[in-house]
Amino acid sequence: MSSKDLKPEENLKISSIGEKKLIKRLLSRSLSLQPNSPFFDEFSFKSLSDDAALIDLGDKYLVVTSDLLLESAHFPSDMSPYEKGVKVVTVNVSDLATMGAQPLGFILSWGLPADLPLTDFDGIMEGVLQSCQEHGMGLIGGDTNQSNELILSGTCLGMVDKEQVLLKEGARPNDVVAVTGPLGVAAAGLEFLLSPPTLKEDLIKHLKPSTQKLIIDHALRPHARLKEGIMLANTGRVTSATDITDGLASEVGELVEASPTNVGITLFEDSIPIIPEVEEAAAALDQDPLDLALYYGEDFELLLTVPPEDFTHLKEQVELHEVGVVTSSGCMEIIDKAGKTKILESKGYQHLA
Repeated sequence: MSSKDLKPEENLKISSIGEKKLIKRLLSRSLSLQPNSPFFDEFSFKSLSDDAALIDLGDKYLVVTSDLLLESAHFPSDMSPYEKGVKVVTVNVSDLATMGAQPLGFILSWGLPADLPLTDFDGIMEGVLQSCQEHGMGLIGGDTNQSNELILSGTCLGMVDKEQVLLKEGARPNDVVAVTGPLGVAAAGLEFLLSPPTLKEDLIKHLKPSTQKLIIDHALRPHARLKEGIMLANTGRVTSATDITDGLASEVGELVEASPTNVGITLFEDSIPIIPEVEEAAAALDQDPLDLALYYGEDFELLLTVPPEDFTHLKEQVELHEVGVVTSSGCMEIIDKAGKTKILESKGYQHLA
């Protein structure tokens, strides 16, 4: 067959479409081949494109999630072995938090370089075990193999009542869009840590020590909003939820796309919680702090939608920042500080892009 007869897709590489479209490609095919099982219900199939999978156990769901972390992509050189162990647990627990699930157990599979120092192995293991203990679950299994770089693959199991589970779908027009904490902090820390040596030296001289500590802590020691996720799920008033791993704009796009109705979301730039330390770091890095909040990720705050009549009450129970509103436009928009409405692109960090 000549090259002119090939379909365009046959010449594409996965980097041409990126991680999110690859996942959608997989889901579009797998949905038609799901087994007829008593452990799968309507929400089980909907959850395939959510933060974790749901397995029907009667009045509860078993919630299952998995995350793969690579030394070259996920661990800055400043991150200690202990912090690497904590992170592989944190990123998985964060997915349970978005569903309102209580953790049950953790499974860890390792890819280990043969020359990894034993002290590093022990440090990672200590981070995993301490983080599991913090979240009330045990390390219950896994696998070990040799690899060219450190690979940590975690699988987390949780449980949630069927009536309380949170999903990405469900946002309704007029709902308040809210987040559980400041954004762009981890992004500022990672930009600082990944700066060239000469720039980093300059940043150390000009950034306040308290600013450096705050942004580095967020970058190296992320925290899953598990308590907040469970509390919000227990209220029964959250209409949709996810966590902010790839940037606010990307996650807003996930909520819009997951909705079975033609909803849109409008963000208010003035309301996005960007703390002074992020503004200070962004200025030193010659970056826009809004970009750090919208497009970078690694914050692990929760993004959720709530009926307007319930927002004030929920805000008294959990730290919440109103950042926007759900509309019926079908579009993603942002109103800037000058009051001008602009289209908001659903972009953010993604692998293979």
